[in-house]
Order: sequence, then structure tokens, then C-alpha cells
Amino acid sequence: MDVADFTGGGAPLLGEPPPIELANTAHAVRGRRRDGLLTTEHLAAWLRDMRPRLAVPLTDADLRGVTDDDLARARELRDAVRSLAAATATLCAAHDGDREAGGAGEDGVAATRTTGADLAEPRPGSRATPPTPGHPVLDPRAAETLNRHARRSPRWRELLLDPEPHAVVRSADRPVAAALAALAEEAIDLFAGPVRHKLRACQGPGCILHFVRESPRREWCSPGCGNRARAARHYAKVRRP
Repeated sequence: MDVADFTGGGAPLLGEPPPIELANTAHAVRGRRRDGLLTTEHLAAWLRDMRPRLAVPLTDADLRGVTDDDLARARELRDAVRSLAAATATLCAAHDGDREAGGAGEDGVAATRTTGADLAEPRPGSRATPPTPGHPVLDPRAAETLNRHARRSPRWRELLLDPEPHAVVRSADRPVAAALAALAEEAIDLFAGPVRHKLRACQGPGCILHFVRESPRREWCSPGCGNRARAARHYAKVRRP
């Protein structure tokens, strides 16, 4: 079968960092949860669509050779990223609420919705604020899952001179396994770096996706979710007696 004919699992690609795109293969359609990685073909199609953004180059032959073990690794990695993303986004949203609660709104009542201000990086030498009681903490088992996947396929870069000098990525493992290990490394960098402070959960009705908020006013993963949220608010107002 031509790789162009592979059928995907329906998960959207939104231009988010690759680990978040992987996490978002668990998505929802009209509020009903869907799994975009149910079969090896689903994984092969997702890797095909993500191919320009992967750290390890994949050929058509690599995609045709996706195995059940690759699928199991991808699903385990996806679930670990989702767990860490959900907890991180909740903590970030709580921080947003705490910051806004310090100021009153136009009616003199402290606002409860997020302002869109991104979490600031801790100052050098300062202590991190402990988690607020009642809010989730990052699961160490999910972190260890990322670490274990990252260790599985060591990679290196080699210099080739023909037809002109260029670098290629090599691995002792199969390319698909190496690509998944690279995704684990990217997830580690994401959750250990400043980008994590911009991670948010979509506020669209029934949506379970995550995104990196570059705009302070962004609340949704996509314009479609934003339209549905506005429509739901309008409908709720119309129904009020």
C-alpha cells in the first residue's frame, strides 16, 4: 500500500510542538472521546503527516514497517505526555486565576477568569512555589516513562560530504523506534523548560486537547473550538428566562 493511502485515526494536527501533537491523538468529536492511535496504520499515518517535523527522518519503507511494538510504545508515550500536560495546564490556569484574583474587575469583584498572562519563569536563586492544595502535581511515573523512552534509542549525527556537506541522524535502533525516542526527548525539554508555562487546556465545549498559548487572549486549541464556545455562550444567554 502506498503510504499516501494510509488511513489516520482522525486526530487533528494544530501546529503544536510534536509531543503535544502526540498527546492530542487522544481527542474528542462532539464531546465523545476518540483514540487516534488504535492501529499500526493510524500510527503510520500520524508519523507520515508529522514527518517534516520529526527529529529522525522516516522513509516510506519505515512507515510501512510500523509494528505492534511501535504502537504500544507510542500509546504509552502519548499517555505519559497527556498526564503531564493536563497537570501542568491545570497548575498554569490556577496561577492565572491567582494573579487575577489580586485585582478587582469593573464591578469591584475579584475576577475569576484567566487574564492570559503567561506564567513567569522563576527568578534565578528563587524557590519554586509549592503546588496549591487541591491542584494536581506532576506524576513521577509519567516522568519516568518519558525518561525510559528517551533512553531506548541513542542517536548521533554524522557528517556526509556527497553531494555536498550535510548532517544526517543515525541510530542503532529502527528509525521508527528512534523517532519515538526523539519525541520523548522533546517532551522532556518541553516540561523542563519555559514553554511549559504556556501550556493550556482548550476551553472549548467537550474538547480535551492541549496547546501552547503564544497569545495572551487565546483560550482554545483552534478557531473551530472558539466558534463552538461562543455559540454555546450565546445559546445559554438566549435560554435564560
